Amino acid sequence: MDLKEKALLAVEALKKEYPGAVCSLTYQDPLQLLIATRLAAQCTDARVNQVTPALFARFPDLESFCQGSEEEIAEYIRSCGLYKTKARDILAMCRMLQETYGGVVPDTVEELTQLPGIGRKTANLVVGDIYHKPAVVTDTHCIRISGRLGLTDSTNPLKVEKDLRAVLPPEESNDFCHRLVLHGRAVCDSRKPRCENCVMADFCRYALSGGEIDPKKGKPAKGK
Repeated sequence: MDLKEKALLAVEALKKEYPGAVCSLTYQDPLQLLIATRLAAQCTDARVNQVTPALFARFPDLESFCQGSEEEIAEYIRSCGLYKTKARDILAMCRMLQETYGGVVPDTVEELTQLPGIGRKTANLVVGDIYHKPAVVTDTHCIRISGRLGLTDSTNPLKVEKDLRAVLPPEESNDFCHRLVLHGRAVCDSRKPRCENCVMADFCRYALSGGEIDPKKGKPAKGK
């Protein structure tokens, strides 16, 4: 079985297990998704969803964010962690969107990653969920499970993204990444994956190895 065949098996298995593949962040427009994803860095989506209703009520659009201050934004997002840095990035991002992009959130990874605080993971999420273009969101679940499956031997987000783009059907890639998050939370835990409950166990490198693969990275464990 080559990697494209394995990737297709994984796509179909997860599609049956998690038919509703959606982003777990709550948002109403591209700007809100961009900001919510920035807040999610080193913070749970559940926590972000608790914070954003009040934040977006106070700052309902780009103009209101641009007229705000780092200090006020920071107060709304304090519980997300790294709140001062995130507040600075959000304000700078909004002002750049207004001044450089005419108030429109860009639709390419290349342009989005020019915004303050926005990396490829966030950019891919926006491109995929908002603009419905092929995207690969390499969060921790994606990197871990892709490695265990044997679709990549890297833990570098950019390398994993390239490896997955090479084997996934473009039209399936975005939903596949959402389903990896759901599967990582429900079954493929970082410390104790429950292979006996996994719909991909029959073709997963980690499951078939009987524990000979590092459960966190997907690579052969040291000394194995």
